[in-house]
Amino acid sequence: MIITYLGGESFKVSFGDTTLAFNPISKDSKLKSAKFGADVVLSTINHPDMNGVDQVSFGEKKPFAVNGPGEYEIKGVFIKGFGSTSEYDGEKRINTIYSVALEGMNICFLGAINEEALPKEADENIDGIDILFLPIGGKGVLDASKAYKLAVSLEPKLIIPMHYGDIGAEGALKTFLKEAGENPKAEPKLTLKKKDLEGKDAEVVVLEKE
Repeated sequence: MIITYLGGESFKVSFGDTTLAFNPISKDSKLKSAKFGADVVLSTINHPDMNGVDQVSFGEKKPFAVNGPGEYEIKGVFIKGFGSTSEYDGEKRINTIYSVALEGMNICFLGAINEEALPKEADENIDGIDILFLPIGGKGVLDASKAYKLAVSLEPKLIIPMHYGDIGAEGALKTFLKEAGENPKAEPKLTLKKKDLEGKDAEVVVLEKE
């Protein structure tokens, strides 16, 4: 699995010949978008910063779009979506938390959540998290301190912070790393196999924006 950070809450996750796009940035967003072909796109809220299906339809790739709660299976990828809340960009919104199982690993993508604990349905159905994508920027989503407390309670093996820098409060990443007591060097991308997760316990991985 190769994880690439594209800014905001946007990530490309590739394994084999399959590519997932999480919260791709639309061409209508003020954020810089990236264009590539994806097989599946998962959008957590309906906002131009996170619903850019148009940007991940490329060449022969026409993605299956997942944009709300439910259960989905596409190309050997098992997805469960759970409703939560967000106040991103100053407006109350429905945010979808995604649990994604692939290559024997479990991803939890929290999106633009602003709740300090998982909603009951998500809490009852999500466990054994290997990789947690966590918003830390405040301004309608979790801030750095509340985000870290939620992350620890979920007991993931790896934590990938998002929603900072070009989006969210200034200094959010620095504050988050201080909360975590870590200072990892930012990596251009994360290449990961299941065996690489052995012995990990809430380890923070910071990815450079591509």
